Amino acid sequence: MSAGKLPIGVIVGPQGVRGQFKVKPFTAVPNSLSAYGPVTTDDGQQLMLRIMSINAKGLAIVCAKGVDTRDAAEALRGVTLYVVRESLPEPNDGEFYHADLLGMSVKGQDGVPLGSLIAIHDFGAGEIAELAPRKGSTIMVPFGGDRLIAVDMAAKEICLLVPDGLLDATNVVDEASGDKIS
Repeated sequence: MSAGKLPIGVIVGPQGVRGQFKVKPFTAVPNSLSAYGPVTTDDGQQLMLRIMSINAKGLAIVCAKGVDTRDAAEALRGVTLYVVRESLPEPNDGEFYHADLLGMSVKGQDGVPLGSLIAIHDFGAGEIAELAPRKGSTIMVPFGGDRLIAVDMAAKEICLLVPDGLLDATNVVDEASGDKIS
C-alpha cells in the first residue's frame, strides 16, 4: 500500500444534545469506523471515535473526546474522516479500495474509452461510476456486481459492462478517432 490517508466516512450531522454525531461510513462494516485508530478531519484535527450504535439507515452514531455539545457536533457537519492508509487491511483478491480506482481510464465492454473515473456513488440501489469523458459533461454508469468486468491496476484501466442504449444520448467521445459515440 502506498502512503497517505483514505477517507472512511463523512459526518452528516449531530445526534442529540451531548455532542454525539452521525457518520456515513465508507467502510464495508459501519462498526469498523473505530477499528483503525484515530481519524483525521479535513482540517487536520484528530478524533478518537467511539461507536455508540448504528441506526436503521446504516449511519454510525459516534462520540469523540472534545466534542461535548450539539453545537460542537453541528460544526463538524460535512467533514470527511480519514485514516492512515497503513492502518487498513490489505484488500483480498478481487477487492479494491475505491480511492485506488479514482483517476483510472474506463472502457466499455467493446473496448471504447468512456472517460476517467472521478467518483463512485451509492445512492442505495447499487454503485454508480461517475466518469469524465474527454469532452462534455460527466456521465453515470452502473459500476458494481457483474457490471465490473476487469480492473487492471498496473495499466490503470477499468472495463465495465454498460447496458445497451445507456450512452446513446451522451457526450462520450472515442479517444482514438475523436468521434462522438452514438
